[in-house]
Amino acid sequence: MSNASLVDSNASISTWTPGRTTALVLLLIAGGIVIWAAADRLLIDRRPIVVGILHSETGPMAVSERSMIDAEVLALEQINASGGLLGRPVRWVIADGASDWPTFAREADRLINDERAEVIFGCWTSASRKSVLPVVEAADHLLVYPMAYEGLETSPQVIYTGAAPNQQITPAVQWCHATLEARRFFLIGSDYIWPHCVNAIISDQLAGLGAEKVGEAYIPFGSTDVDQFVSQIRDAKPDVVLCSVVGDSVLAFFDALKDAGIDPEEIPVVTFALAEDELRSIDHADLVGHYAAWNYFQSIDRPENRQFVAGFKARYGQDRVTSDVIAAASNSVRLWANAVRESGTTDVRQVRNAMRRQSLDAPEGIIAVDPETQHTWRPVYLAKVRADGQFDIVWSSKTAVRPVPYPITRSRSAWTVLVEDLHRQWGGWANTGPAEGGQQ
Repeated sequence: MSNASLVDSNASISTWTPGRTTALVLLLIAGGIVIWAAADRLLIDRRPIVVGILHSETGPMAVSERSMIDAEVLALEQINASGGLLGRPVRWVIADGASDWPTFAREADRLINDERAEVIFGCWTSASRKSVLPVVEAADHLLVYPMAYEGLETSPQVIYTGAAPNQQITPAVQWCHATLEARRFFLIGSDYIWPHCVNAIISDQLAGLGAEKVGEAYIPFGSTDVDQFVSQIRDAKPDVVLCSVVGDSVLAFFDALKDAGIDPEEIPVVTFALAEDELRSIDHADLVGHYAAWNYFQSIDRPENRQFVAGFKARYGQDRVTSDVIAAASNSVRLWANAVRESGTTDVRQVRNAMRRQSLDAPEGIIAVDPETQHTWRPVYLAKVRADGQFDIVWSSKTAVRPVPYPITRSRSAWTVLVEDLHRQWGGWANTGPAEGGQQ
């Protein structure tokens, strides 16, 4: 190498300044940011997460199910307000089951295949759930069912966040026998799968207690013609009535009881399907002194519940009330959201598996999904209707109760036969005989 070359090289080095180094570093950083941002847009999915909400906005069940929609929407709004899930917003599609079982099935299929919903929160009646179940199972999808029901079912594709029979029905019967000293029971329900199965469970329990069933009757689904059933109760003179009547029928039933002069001090009713929300629609005086069995009441004195009630009222109005199904619907969304966060994906199978490990400090107390049955541990409460449409709690389990979907009074196969026989007899999940009318 010549001396001239050395001089030229040194001259070049001498012209490189610290300022130029800083500029180069900043340029490289800026380039890296641009590349990272481009990769982020390409690699991270920021599309909305779609969820389905499937309840009755019309028909006789709308009186109960509309508030479940409100609860689920509020929980989803709160999730979005806190940043969404996995960096993505959540978008919900509301489908109207219209209190009609085939419509529920069609809408479930639409939510899964057309709307591409990652989960369905839905149903109230067991007839609607039974109709949706084959759709969800065929798609290997996920239904979160936020309603107390008869049990006698488990499905890998369903998370049950309402009560199993041992978390609502059997504690209420035991309480009536022990505390009210009831020995003569009248069972009345709407004429579809849930009340028939509930009353079979109760009948077994009454036999074990040595108590008497003095009557069992079923009101056609959605009917408000209930006077003949009230007459049967008056004639039977039971110590207590156990009521699994739903929707518009239960409101008419309590009106008719009042008109017939059946006083709760003489013949109290324990209802499994009427709560604070339904009481807004009728004269509270018709129900004061009767009882309800649920896993949540608005009057529960816990800070978590006071916050829950305040949030619901702030969103929907101070005249609104909360109830068991409202709490269960909200819990359902929160449990699912926690499972999405834990699994780091919206993949249905992975989220479904993660839900089996979830728990919450819920408004009613600590709840948890049972990994074996995919039902939910929940506390149990019995309460008496007050004049203001709220409830005074008269008994509670204190802690969450393990769900038992199949009561031990019969074998699992025997319970399965009962359900299959009813379905075969009716040709659906409700009694739609000529005399009764209704839907299947």
